[in-house]
Amino acid sequence: MKRGVEVKGLLKQIDDFEIGPVDLDFEPGTITALVGKNGAGKSTFAKLLMNLAKRDRGEIFLEGQPVSSSSEEWKTKIAYQPQVLLGCNAFNGRELKKLISSLYPTWDEELFIRLVEVFKIPLDKPYGSLSPGVQQQLNFVLSLPRDTDILLLDEPTAHMDIHSKQLVQDELATWMERGEKTMILVSHQVEDIRKLADFIVVFQEGKILAHAAKDELTQNYKRYWLEVVLPDAVPGEVARKNGRIIVTNQPVKTEQFFLEKGIRWTDSRRLELEEIISMMIGSREGV
Repeated sequence: MKRGVEVKGLLKQIDDFEIGPVDLDFEPGTITALVGKNGAGKSTFAKLLMNLAKRDRGEIFLEGQPVSSSSEEWKTKIAYQPQVLLGCNAFNGRELKKLISSLYPTWDEELFIRLVEVFKIPLDKPYGSLSPGVQQQLNFVLSLPRDTDILLLDEPTAHMDIHSKQLVQDELATWMERGEKTMILVSHQVEDIRKLADFIVVFQEGKILAHAAKDELTQNYKRYWLEVVLPDAVPGEVARKNGRIIVTNQPVKTEQFFLEKGIRWTDSRRLELEEIISMMIGSREGV
C-alpha cells in the first residue's frame, strides 16, 4: 500500500511556545487542511515537515522514507510552496523555473507552460517587481509542475483576486486526479477548504484540537431554537445563547435528550463550515 506523510511524536519548543506532541497521518488520495488562529503553529509545522525548522523530538516519514538532514533524497518526493519566497527578488520567472526544474526529475514542462498562460505570468519581470498577488501566482506556477506525490501549500491563494483563487482551486482539484497524490493545505481561506479539503486538522496553541473528515463536521454541528429557556446543559452542547439557542456536535443524542425531556424546538439548522471552524478555534460565546 502506498504511504503518504506520517508524523510521530513531533515536538518543537520555541521559547515559551510548544508545538506538539503531534501524531498525524496524511493518506494518499486525500487533501488535508490545517486551520487555526494566527500563531497557532500551522506554518511552523509545515516548516518542520520540510526540515526547515529543527524538531526537538519525533519522526517524519514521506512515503515511508525518513525526513532527515543526512540525506536529501526525500526532498524529491514533496513540493513545498511557502507563504513567502525569500531571496528571489532579483530573479525573473524564467531564471527561477530553470533553477527549480533542475531539482525535480518529475518536472512537467507542459504543465508549467499551460499554467503560465492560464495565469498570464510575466516571466521576464524580476520577482521583486511583481505585485504580491502575481508573486503568489508565480509561486504556485513554480510548485505544481514539480509533480511530486506530496504537495505542501502554505496559504497558496493569499493576496490573490477572486478569479485567480478559483483558478488555483480548479488546478489543484485537477492535479489530484493525476494519481494517489497527498496534499496538505495551510489556509485561512474558507472557500479553499470547502472546495478542496477531505480532512481538517485544527491547531490551537501548538496542539491538535481536532482531526476530522470535513463532511463529518458539517453533518455533526447543528443549531436549535427552543421554545423555552433551558437552564441545564444538553448532550453534545458546544455553545448557547440566552438559554434558548443551542449548538451541539452530537445532534442525534441532543434530539433524543429533547424528546425524553419533552423539550420542543421551533427550528434547527446545520452550521456552515466557516461557522464551525470559527467556533472551534475562537470564542464559543454567541451563537
